Amino acid sequence: MAGLLAAGCSRPDEAGGAARPAATPDPRGVVLCVGTSLTAGYGLDPQQAWPALVQQQVDKAKLPLRLVNAGVSGETSAGALGRIDWLLRQQPRVLLLETGANDALRGQDLGALRTNLEAILAKAKAASPPPALVLFAMEVPPNYGAAYQAELRALYPQVARGAGAALMPFFLDGVAGHPELNLPDGIHPNAEGHRRIADNVWRHLGPLLRESVR
Repeated sequence: MAGLLAAGCSRPDEAGGAARPAATPDPRGVVLCVGTSLTAGYGLDPQQAWPALVQQQVDKAKLPLRLVNAGVSGETSAGALGRIDWLLRQQPRVLLLETGANDALRGQDLGALRTNLEAILAKAKAASPPPALVLFAMEVPPNYGAAYQAELRALYPQVARGAGAALMPFFLDGVAGHPELNLPDGIHPNAEGHRRIADNVWRHLGPLLRESVR
């Protein structure tokens, strides 16, 4: 899977391949970051993406947690739903779910996005033990129309409440629409943009991550 972090954060185990020597189990709890290119760190070194930067904050806080970057560029919520069972085998302590941006940018039906988000969170809640759930809110530019924009903006809080998940406000706040914080495509954050994102994420989720290790 493209875009998975190898250093600073961990990556999900790959299926198949030659047998490897047994590794010493990592005692840290897993924080599973399921997302799109915005999480994978499209166009950047993996260590510049926000999960690796949040890992630095986690380490500074001496929290026994290991962020696993399961971001996949171009993925829709249907794709995230299709691989969530495999990802949940890692028994995460916390699930950070960032998906839906590609659905919305393609103008897809938001009812299907809602259904996929609810299904992903339901699968996580059914895991044993269930992880703490965090849903990342997404937005679209105004040119998608006021009605579509309002429906998407309302969808994430509604899904989060229904699933008992914490809601991460739009994590591209202060980054989206700022050319100096994005790659030339105007969509994907650059290294400085990911630093801003990491600050947003840590500011909102730091207390939850601290609580997860008590």
